[in-house]
Amino acid sequence: MEAKTVLLIAIPVLLVLAALLAIATTVSRQRSATGSLTKEARKADRSGSGAALATTDETAEGRARSSETRQSLEPAGAGKPVVTAVGGLIRFGDAPADPETLGVNRRQFFNRSIVAAQSLVLGSFSLAIIGFLWPSLSGGFGGKVKAGDIKDILATIAEKKLPFYVPEARAYINPYPESALPAAKKVYSAAILPEMQAGIVVLFQKCVHLGCRVPWCQTSQWFECPCHGSKYSRVGEKKGGPAPRGLDRFPADVTGGQVTINTGIVIQGPPIGTNTTGQEAEGPNCV
Repeated sequence: MEAKTVLLIAIPVLLVLAALLAIATTVSRQRSATGSLTKEARKADRSGSGAALATTDETAEGRARSSETRQSLEPAGAGKPVVTAVGGLIRFGDAPADPETLGVNRRQFFNRSIVAAQSLVLGSFSLAIIGFLWPSLSGGFGGKVKAGDIKDILATIAEKKLPFYVPEARAYINPYPESALPAAKKVYSAAILPEMQAGIVVLFQKCVHLGCRVPWCQTSQWFECPCHGSKYSRVGEKKGGPAPRGLDRFPADVTGGQVTINTGIVIQGPPIGTNTTGQEAEGPNCV
């Protein structure tokens, strides 16, 4: 799957996750703002004692008892009593903070901490995905990679009888014979003909079957995939196995003898049956 395709899938998913996080945050805040009654208030509501207490307080005896209760609750040496209403009950004096109120504050703290942590993780994950998949414009895979001087590359290939591997581009460079150019013009895209006319092909290392990295077989002088046995010639044309086509390739610019590979564009490999060079296995297969 190409980077652009993955981005088209990943970005909507991340937006949906962000929306769900925003909804969860809103609901959490609404619940935290609502608060709750104390246990005493809920018990009074269920039993109806609140109404009875109000009726009794209207009598002189009730007022007197209320005054005595208020005085007994005042701490020693205290001045004017402080009256506070907490959870529907009246308290006198410097009463300690209601545990239920403290509980709401703790819940708010933990809820906000969890939401902040989730936001940080989601944001970091989103940036990491986009940064990994976004094509590089300055260099590295996904951008333009300088491979070196074409004369040096071809000399190294001839000396070692190995493809010239460019790790930053995840690509192999192999020579393309000038005698095969007439046949190549009938099969290959115009985007990669300039590099073939310059005498090279730039092949993506990934097998077109299931994406394994395809190594070079020194004995057969072919690319042979160890995963499922797909085989490709020196120039990446399919020779056997389950691969649906030849190796994909990258366009390359050869200016002033310097090879620059554009890994931001993947050219699909040639169809089954393409054999522009006529190269057969030069020895035993590795797979």
